[in-house]
Amino acid sequence: MIEKNEMIFGVRAVIEAIQAGKEIDKVLIKKDMQGEVAKELFAILKQTDIPVQRVPVERINRITRKNHQGVVAFISPVAYQRTEDLVPYLFEQGKTPLFIMLDGVTDVRNFGAIARTCECAGIDAIIIPAKNSVSVNADAVKTSAGALLTLPVCRENNLTQTIRFLKDSGFKIIAATEKGDYDYTKADFHSPTCIIMGAEDKGVSYENLALCDEWVKIPLFGNIESLNVSVAAGILIYKAIEQRGFAENEKQ
Repeated sequence: MIEKNEMIFGVRAVIEAIQAGKEIDKVLIKKDMQGEVAKELFAILKQTDIPVQRVPVERINRITRKNHQGVVAFISPVAYQRTEDLVPYLFEQGKTPLFIMLDGVTDVRNFGAIARTCECAGIDAIIIPAKNSVSVNADAVKTSAGALLTLPVCRENNLTQTIRFLKDSGFKIIAATEKGDYDYTKADFHSPTCIIMGAEDKGVSYENLALCDEWVKIPLFGNIESLNVSVAAGILIYKAIEQRGFAENEKQ
């Protein structure tokens, strides 16, 4: 089990790690960083999908007191995949893919719990955005009980474009939202499907909701207004595989 994320610090070291093809989770750069080597780093980062955050140098100092030169990169414990590569592969394998997309989920514990359920249920992949989202770090891996080390995770720069790609590929897009037209038991999960789960405070973004084929909700009978997102995801996931037939899912 991974105990902590591997860090690389120093401008030249980070540049070399990117050029060597290391799977970078994110890069922190101090706000006022300048210089020729810094320009080289920025140019290389622009050619990648690596999330970059400009932060006060004090934040980097709290992470490491070594000579970081204003740059720290975190190595991901997994290799992220691309949805556009995974979809044709799954179709070639004769599968009817079932994906979970997380739109705005930032709690690493929820992410790990969802990943654990996905792996147990045989879900084909989790899709997350590159920015303003959880990522696969040591805490997420631990919470997932190691599921994130085997479950495909696709990190995309633009979820809206990814949804359009999935729709063009024959996927049904189902959003879990309190604005749902009907409860989740009436949804049809038999075709290739992507279920979108949103953040507990904001839900699925309006831009992505507008592209969904169905909006479904989970009925609530108590006084609390919403379920934890990992619990809600588990309910929908197991409804989907129940509908498809547990025996069929076991074969996959």
